[in-house]
Amino acid sequence: MQRRSIIRGAVATGAAATMAFGLAACTVESEDGGDESTENVDLIPEGEGEITIGYINWDEAVVATGLWDRILSDAGYTVTTQEFADAGPLFEGIAAGDIDFFLDGWLPVTHQNYLDEYGDDLEDLGIWLDDADLTIAVPTYVEGVDSLADLNDNADLFGGQIIGIEAGAGLTQITESEVIPTYGITDLDLVTSSTATMLTELDAAYAAEEPIVVTLWMPHRAYGQYDLKNLEDPEGALGAGESIHTLTRTGFAADFPEIAEALGGFTMTVEQVHELEGAVFLDHDGDVDAGVEAWIADNDLSTLIS
Repeated sequence: MQRRSIIRGAVATGAAATMAFGLAACTVESEDGGDESTENVDLIPEGEGEITIGYINWDEAVVATGLWDRILSDAGYTVTTQEFADAGPLFEGIAAGDIDFFLDGWLPVTHQNYLDEYGDDLEDLGIWLDDADLTIAVPTYVEGVDSLADLNDNADLFGGQIIGIEAGAGLTQITESEVIPTYGITDLDLVTSSTATMLTELDAAYAAEEPIVVTLWMPHRAYGQYDLKNLEDPEGALGAGESIHTLTRTGFAADFPEIAEALGGFTMTVEQVHELEGAVFLDHDGDVDAGVEAWIADNDLSTLIS
């Protein structure tokens, strides 16, 4: 399934668009059997001003950005979401003050090189998901390949290719600089293009029950959509578990203290992220507006912010 970007028709260089959401009322059943409409609990005080959220077209970034666009728009802010093809220009935009915040900073491995370069001009509001991992995966019907150490001996099985994502992604860089040399993977090429292309390739191979190996990460809706197994990494080339952070431009907390406080207290579980991704990409075919609205109707947003 090809994903639809939050920014409809946005080009890969990062065209921006503004989406306005109205916070739909939740409907609950009253004791006498009727329906009562109640507003979701306000997560932040009403305010005004322009907010720009940067994101890369990765599932968890798309849905988290859509969720916070909804929250902030309902509170009265004018929200612009700007898509970037690669992490480098996004981090540069935050450091330059053009992007207010980014909800998908993977640390301490994936995005550490960008923190090393731009960290003096960024602020870390903290972790909102504390159980994330970089992975390389195959469908479970692929037999005899259970570890990254098995890949090179089975290069022909995969047509000599590991299907990757964007060339500038941290996962791509780690696969190139750590995984491939660590496991002596000389007979497979890492093919990079885009996350959407990788998912299309995975979908086609899975439907035909053909072997394929892809770079992935958890949480990701692919694990709910397909029966996959992560290849063992006995040498730890992909790094230990990661956490997903909210990163802002310097001065954002001073300019928007209520928003910064809410973002700093924002947390989700892996299960909640998977459910939100499923609502957007599976239940509503990539329609972020509809998926976020449906998920909100079934969940208490006040539990997401401490």
